[in-house]
Amino acid sequence: MLDICLLGTGGMMPMPSRFLTSMLARLNGRLALIDCGEGTQVTMKMLGWGFKAIDVICITHFHADHISGLPGLLLTIGNAGRTEPLKMVGPVGLQKVVEGLTIIAPELPFEIEFIELDKDAPNPVRVGEFEIHHCMADHMVRCHAYRIDLNRKGKFDVKKAEALQLPKPLWGRIQKEGSVEHEGKTYTAEMVLGEPRKGISVAYCTDSRPVDRIMQFVKGVQLFICEGMYGEEDKKQKARENKHMLFSEAARMAKNANVEKLWLTHFSPSLNEPEEFLPAVREIFPAAELGEERKTITIEFPKEG
Repeated sequence: MLDICLLGTGGMMPMPSRFLTSMLARLNGRLALIDCGEGTQVTMKMLGWGFKAIDVICITHFHADHISGLPGLLLTIGNAGRTEPLKMVGPVGLQKVVEGLTIIAPELPFEIEFIELDKDAPNPVRVGEFEIHHCMADHMVRCHAYRIDLNRKGKFDVKKAEALQLPKPLWGRIQKEGSVEHEGKTYTAEMVLGEPRKGISVAYCTDSRPVDRIMQFVKGVQLFICEGMYGEEDKKQKARENKHMLFSEAARMAKNANVEKLWLTHFSPSLNEPEEFLPAVREIFPAAELGEERKTITIEFPKEG
């Protein structure tokens, strides 16, 4: 299972009742953070999942509301006792930007390992058990959407094992260890497993226009966290000019991508009552919800029929 927390829902600037948009994922006690604007560590402290276990921080783009909270957070991670290297993923130029920010956070007790998403970058990026896919968004600056996948192997197939004449005492070992030796031959787990089962996928996209590549990237995910900068339909031109989305555009993308659930986030500071636009959004995509500060969900592997 995968725990997901939307740490904040604001765009541009933090508000008295609205932190800046970021997402925290927890898997078997380890943490992955996407975006870190001003005040992100405050809402993380309120959540209570800790800091030391953050193994990777993904940055969507280099606007201040998505990255300016890094110096303080990195100091807090160090003060929590982390000494292991921490990976940081983001657009080309990430290392230069972070090194500039961390002038005010010197002598961290851990190394930062940078993965800049150029054309040669791995996709997915694997950090521990996290498998993190990335896709170029459509914003004013270079920006990436992210998707965390938890894959699930197929079930043990007795017929395959019997056809290989693999002794029963080795059946448990091959599933646990991945491979076994028998009579001079090597047998791998893939040789005795069925088709892979449906896993868990969570996608996060902000800031962007609703382009087709993003829709394909998020297709079928259990949870799609997507920006909805404006609720008002008359702000469509403004959304186009600033490369953001309306609530309705995010809802149509969720519908066309056949996602299971949509959380809207990254609200404009001028959007005081986003809930008034939710009924219209649900006419497009009934499983849409408004993001809330520290809104949390535990996603289980799909049940098998």
